[in-house]
Amino acid sequence: MTIGLLHSTIRGDEKLILDAAKKRNIKIKLIDVREEVFNRNSYSLDFNVALERCVSTVKGTHATRFFESLGVQVVNSSSIAAICEDKFVTSLILQKAKVPTPDFAMVFNPIQARTAIEQMGGYPVVIKPPLGSWGRLLAKVNDEDALDAILEHKEVLGSPQQKSFYLQKFIKKPGRDIRTFVIDGVTIAAIYRDSPHWITNTARGGVATNCPVTKELSQISKDASDAVGGGILSMDVFETESGMQINEINHTTEFKNSEKPTGVSISGAIVDYCLSIAKKI
Repeated sequence: MTIGLLHSTIRGDEKLILDAAKKRNIKIKLIDVREEVFNRNSYSLDFNVALERCVSTVKGTHATRFFESLGVQVVNSSSIAAICEDKFVTSLILQKAKVPTPDFAMVFNPIQARTAIEQMGGYPVVIKPPLGSWGRLLAKVNDEDALDAILEHKEVLGSPQQKSFYLQKFIKKPGRDIRTFVIDGVTIAAIYRDSPHWITNTARGGVATNCPVTKELSQISKDASDAVGGGILSMDVFETESGMQINEINHTTEFKNSEKPTGVSISGAIVDYCLSIAKKI
């Protein structure tokens, strides 16, 4: 059995996946997308399942679509990636599926931004780029002066992408949020991400500790997974007075700092899932 691994930089996460595959006697074909020529007329295949693990969302999505066009089943699929890579689209899908998520809006000019904030109940709000990761370019906006300054900078200095203003109601957290790791709708592990800062990403200094997988946490994660199409996902979950809410969903999740505190071989579960997909083909 051979699984194609679509990658760019081999990070600690991918090394764990390679180790897990080796323990299971599963052959991994490394495909560095930066070095490939994606031409359908001259590409030969020796695998029918691939795992997409590129750092770049754009490169990963294009590579996924290429291999899908050749009949390869890629984990995660391009349809799942298209939802999860865009925070606004993710929010729309979650809201449509009635999965609890923070109130949000998309606007394209500062005047409408003020209207949207009023509709969401006022400040504070969070402004995010629709595309992005690792907690970059997030801004908590506490008042109109801050809003004016941030939007002016985005309009003058930003790329066209930065001129789409995705607004989300700020959720006051108990000094932490939760990340769940979900495979085919099943929550296999979860961590708390503790930080004195409102941005709790481990890439920004958040500290990971084990989080018990409760019935509520498992259910909301499954509901979110079902909404976007399943596969291998991680989800950022907020604890609120009215219950849990899904903030974002990641389709190429990082997990190397989560295996030790949870005691769960997330990498092994990923390989096992890819193997189960291959056996169905």
